[in-house]
Amino acid sequence: MRTGEPLPAVEDVLAALGTGLWHWDTATGLVTVDAVAARLLGLPAAQVTLTEAQVRARLHPVDWNEITGVVRLAVAEGTLAEVRIRIMDDHKHVVRVVRSRSKPSFDSVRRAYVLTGTLQEVTDPMPGTPAGRRAVTGDWRRSREAFLLDAGRALAEARSTQEVLRVAANLSMPGFSPDGLAVFGVEGAHLTIIGHHGHEPGADNPFYMPLDTDYPAAEVVRTGRAVYLSSPEQYKARYPLTWPLAQRFGRQSWAFLPLTASGRTMGAWLAAFAYPVAFTPDERSVLTTVARMLAQALSRAGTAESERALSEGLQRTMLPKLGAGIPGMSIAARYVPTGGGLQVGGDWYDVIPLPNGRFAMVIGDVQGHDVRAAGLMGQLRIALRAYSSEGHRPDAVLSRASRFLHGINEADPAELRFATCLYVEVDPVSGVLEVARAGHPDPVIRMADGTVLARPTAGGLPLGIDPDADYPTTRFVLESGETVLICTDGLIETGGHDLESGWQRLRALLEGHKGTQEELADALVQAVHGPSSHHTTGPLADRREDDIAMMLLSREGEGCGCGAESAPPPARRTMLTVAQAEPERVSVARQQLRELLHDWSSPDQVDSAVLLLSEVLTNVLVHTDTDALLLAEVTGGDDGRRIRIEVTDAGDDLPHVRRPGELASSGRGLVLIELLAHTWGVAPRGRGKSIWFELYETEETDAG
Repeated sequence: MRTGEPLPAVEDVLAALGTGLWHWDTATGLVTVDAVAARLLGLPAAQVTLTEAQVRARLHPVDWNEITGVVRLAVAEGTLAEVRIRIMDDHKHVVRVVRSRSKPSFDSVRRAYVLTGTLQEVTDPMPGTPAGRRAVTGDWRRSREAFLLDAGRALAEARSTQEVLRVAANLSMPGFSPDGLAVFGVEGAHLTIIGHHGHEPGADNPFYMPLDTDYPAAEVVRTGRAVYLSSPEQYKARYPLTWPLAQRFGRQSWAFLPLTASGRTMGAWLAAFAYPVAFTPDERSVLTTVARMLAQALSRAGTAESERALSEGLQRTMLPKLGAGIPGMSIAARYVPTGGGLQVGGDWYDVIPLPNGRFAMVIGDVQGHDVRAAGLMGQLRIALRAYSSEGHRPDAVLSRASRFLHGINEADPAELRFATCLYVEVDPVSGVLEVARAGHPDPVIRMADGTVLARPTAGGLPLGIDPDADYPTTRFVLESGETVLICTDGLIETGGHDLESGWQRLRALLEGHKGTQEELADALVQAVHGPSSHHTTGPLADRREDDIAMMLLSREGEGCGCGAESAPPPARRTMLTVAQAEPERVSVARQQLRELLHDWSSPDQVDSAVLLLSEVLTNVLVHTDTDALLLAEVTGGDDGRRIRIEVTDAGDDLPHVRRPGELASSGRGLVLIELLAHTWGVAPRGRGKSIWFELYETEETDAG
């Protein structure tokens, strides 16, 4: 072109460079291509407008999905969109590779993408091409490096042999992807197959053979050297005896590579190809690297599976099977080990038949999450069974168990451990529960109507700390339709929670659950370990950082979810003893009452009930030398619900209403009851008395 002449048209320049133009509007779903772009797509060389379906039929399906992702990313970042596309013929064979470059934009009114770009053929090596015949481009090398990084990450994250095999089956090597894979292992003097992909069912049967067989995988295991077979003729000539095993699959090339870990050949990996592969040095390098990563992943997975089998077997021997046929009651239990190490720890539960016809529920947690904790757990569980079977009461059982664990600690001072424990003796006929607690979380009661109360119980030190520790017993009744939950702290605190926030997470689930007892047990575990647990208070810590053991005991009746339905009991009831030496339990009683009235319609009435309860309990502690027994009961009828609160003591003096002066420090208890309660009274007992009052539920309090 001489100086001063006009520049040629852009289309002519692009055509001379073998570059086509195309335009795509996703709103209309139409793609317009010029003659060069049409030729590159395998169409007649003429400008044409195509539908998205027509264009998509010419492209590799993986590349079509990549285009849509690249376009969205380019629009978000305001950059060019560039992607390599494999063009397919009518027989779904790759005929060429083209590079597409475009500047996409997004029309917010039509909510559509608009793209105008170029299409140009690029040089890539075809499968089976020797390295000397066509150069390996830098882009292809970079894609292989990226492939190896992705494959290494995926294999490193695989936790089981099956996951490793699944990752290996999905590997897509750039430029030469096998369509048949097999992983061989060694059992004694025989070659076995661990897993395969791309073979017909039953294809693994012929692969159980002696290692001295004239078979490529067997030779690889014997020698530790890879075998590459580029053609069926080469396979048949080198291994004529076993060629029929490979012939029926119709493959064209095979690579058998050793799986070596820690200097030991543990098996072989077969990559089979449906087309001829020359196995150039570059291709052999990729295959060798993948084989090394695969061997390391299989070795790690095998070790992890052995550890899991060991821990699961250990836990199965140490955790009991729940006994069936407890009259009028049902039990569900769950044990979830920690996610780290050998997955063994010190949590356990047990159900023990007792000589008096009752049974005991035991749950505990030995300090630590290791083999020693699991061993101590087994010893402590056996000791508790022995003491229970001798007929000892709950407090005596825990006292003896504490002395037993303390003796073990004295024998090995370098490994001091303690254990928390909750021991519940259950009378299935009356529903009476007698609870002794050693540093363990309190039991939780779910009433027939879904109301949930944490049941405060007296307790002592964890087992193993003081050989002379005392463990007082708390007695209460499990009513018909009620369920008691006992658990280790892992159920409460897992996920970064403390006892308070973790309990609130579980409380909401317990109150709202409508299914069976077994479904409730599963839901409690899911609330801690499932995705929903990430939406509650607490850092996103490992969901499996502590063992979990829990038991649910239900007394048959309406609302328990255990199958048998009967007439409902009084809607809600709670009992609590406040001893003279434990005035702090007055605050516990107030909290129990608030939980009992959690859905009461009038907050003012709740405050009034709590105030009156405090007055009555305090009067017992101040004016008598006896303990106070609280009974609070919510009942419903045609005229609405009512709360009846009764406090009983063994004092002989009956209370009477006084008119205290303005500066008097006492004497207002009965005055307040008379003002705030709808009805009240004093009932003499054979020994002592009880003071009771009632409040009727109203939208706005009208007492006083």
